[in-house]
Amino acid sequence: MKYCSHCGSDAVTFAIPEGDDRPRHLCGGCGAIHYINPRVIVGVLPYLGDKVLLCKRAIEPRLGLWTLPAGFMENGETSEEGALRESWEEARANIRVDGLYSVYDIPHINQVYLMYRGELADTGFGPGPESLEVELFTEAEIPWEEIAFPIMQETLEHYFEDRKKNSYPLHRGVIQRKL
Repeated sequence: MKYCSHCGSDAVTFAIPEGDDRPRHLCGGCGAIHYINPRVIVGVLPYLGDKVLLCKRAIEPRLGLWTLPAGFMENGETSEEGALRESWEEARANIRVDGLYSVYDIPHINQVYLMYRGELADTGFGPGPESLEVELFTEAEIPWEEIAFPIMQETLEHYFEDRKKNSYPLHRGVIQRKL
């Protein structure tokens, strides 16, 4: 950080503030302490019968690969509202949310994922501006080698295992950096 976002000063240093335990950006001009915290990503695992809805990405990162509809949570919305908004933006999907399904921490990129499970309310879905294609897949039809992100792969794997048991517990995990 070169300039303070509060006052515009260029007197920003990186040090441990009094009473804290880790370095932060500190403004020598106005005294602001800038906390940079993880980003929250929200999404939905949309299903209809024995199929799930996937989106082929029209944007980077991972352009052309398949994912569940998800994206950054916005200020002023709940995580569920954000997940439904992302489902509409990416897949034009109307969804009835069943509940929170998975929570994943990805510390090496400072992200937390909250994925909901929800049934498609209708089949009027289609690609939004961030998707090239949107398609329903059975487990056997999923292009597993073309899934964009490890979090989506794990969420899908849990879903198909849970579906066999007709039990959908909350899944939690940590996605580590591949070395």
